Amino acid sequence: MENNHTEAFTTGNFIHDFIDRDLEEGVYNHVHTRFPPEPNGYLHIGHCKALIIDFGTALKYHGLCNLRFDDTNPAKEDVEFVDAIQEDIHWLGFDWGDRMYFGSDYFEQTYEYAVALIKKGLAYVCELTPEQFREYRGDLTHPAVSPWRDRPISESLDLFERMKNGEFPEGKYTLRAKIDLSSGNFNMRDPVLYRIRYIEHHRQGTKWCIFPMYDFAHPIQDAIEGITHSLCSLEYEDHRPLYNWVIENCPVPSHPRQIEFARLGINYTVLSKRKLRKLVEEGYVSGWDDPRMPTLCGLRRRGYTPAAVRNFIERTGVAKVNSTAEYGFLEHCLREDLNATAQRVMGVLRPVKLVLTNYPEDKTELFTVENNPENPADGSREVSFSRELFIESDDFMETPVPKYNRLYPGNEVRLKGAYIVRCTGCKKDENGNVVEVYAECDLESRGGNAPDGRKVRGTIHWVNARDCLDAEVRLYSNLFTDPDPDASGKDFIACLNPDSLEVLTGCKVEKCLENGKPGDRWQFMRLGYFCLDSRDCAPGRLVFNRAVTLKDSWAKQARA
Repeated sequence: MENNHTEAFTTGNFIHDFIDRDLEEGVYNHVHTRFPPEPNGYLHIGHCKALIIDFGTALKYHGLCNLRFDDTNPAKEDVEFVDAIQEDIHWLGFDWGDRMYFGSDYFEQTYEYAVALIKKGLAYVCELTPEQFREYRGDLTHPAVSPWRDRPISESLDLFERMKNGEFPEGKYTLRAKIDLSSGNFNMRDPVLYRIRYIEHHRQGTKWCIFPMYDFAHPIQDAIEGITHSLCSLEYEDHRPLYNWVIENCPVPSHPRQIEFARLGINYTVLSKRKLRKLVEEGYVSGWDDPRMPTLCGLRRRGYTPAAVRNFIERTGVAKVNSTAEYGFLEHCLREDLNATAQRVMGVLRPVKLVLTNYPEDKTELFTVENNPENPADGSREVSFSRELFIESDDFMETPVPKYNRLYPGNEVRLKGAYIVRCTGCKKDENGNVVEVYAECDLESRGGNAPDGRKVRGTIHWVNARDCLDAEVRLYSNLFTDPDPDASGKDFIACLNPDSLEVLTGCKVEKCLENGKPGDRWQFMRLGYFCLDSRDCAPGRLVFNRAVTLKDSWAKQARA
């Protein structure tokens, strides 16, 4: 399997223990997995766990991983989602080579296997309506019932072919497996294998009007592709006996092994495709790639890196019990990555002008600053400095609160990498708002060091008013105020955070950012990590998304 990153999902876990045993005992002599997303939505952070387990496990064992789109239910499938899923997988650093398939590729073979089951007396055409199906399903003390279970094989064969030919309305017939109506596992109580649906398929058009159920199609697809280990989430554990029944009773070319793992949950978000679709379609967010969404395209647009997401998934581990990870830990993984890789620049989000009254009006000088102190190999750049600068409005207070170490009349601060300045006052508009701050510059303190060794406690960032760039900055918070908006019975829309997006205009950033490309990331000193927006940037228009703040409450909590 090809990949464009060096690390792999190789931490030992119970899945690898099973695979090690299978290889040692000669059950299989290689490892072949698959990632089978439904093309009816965009991948989100929850899918990421399965994706990385599937591709990462194959990578660890020098095996193969197929990409197979599970398009057996055409109701909401679209080529838009097919393309987006491929882009997301590549973004994470994985590739499937020439092994991309669709479940619909196997419709003909799956139909033939269903016919074979009927001929063996292991499947029959049933006429129960959906309401009757629920009524006759039985319970733990009563078996299910189907008056059509003993329908003659020849009659079921005839009806099934006529179902395929479109002779009956939806809901008139289903094809059911003949297994055990009294099984304690309700998935084995003669489950439906095929149903009638008159709906256009995104690849097959109107060729088919009967479609196989997932529990029937999936093991057949795995077997046809030679999958050795079918890795899936925990809700399919009760479906495993049916998976094995299909494999054992159909003339498939191989026998995969199904292994289940716990799904990934994350607080302050929803991972239900139905709910995510509602957020998009009803306009609560700007689209599937809204930076507040848990979709991979949304995280990417916000500024998340593939390494941060992979690291988050690996460190949450593989278990057999469902759990919920903290969104703060995902942010922590991003900070770790960007701290090592992101160039430091200066940006001012809520600017106020700082005028250095004793600095020559016509003078401009350059200061050399490191691009990333964490990585000297990133080099340095020159930053211009002149009489008029922009600083953050909250870096000045006319009447300071206790322990305030920034600018106020009479106090000194260090301008990052430049000079020490002493505040002398301010100018206000007619509404009492500060529009200019005045200070005197210690011209002997170039580089920010006091020549007499005096201590200056505060350091603030700035940009040169002569050559800075205007920008729009979008500050994101959790989309939901409730840590568990996805819980059963909750109105998740009522849990939406009305303050999840704050848009700031008239922000000022260093001139060097004019050469940035959408998706590039920087640390704005003292403010956080920011990414150039991939959708709304245009020539002459800079739009930055805050990927994550500098403050790491999760790391502080973990240390405590």
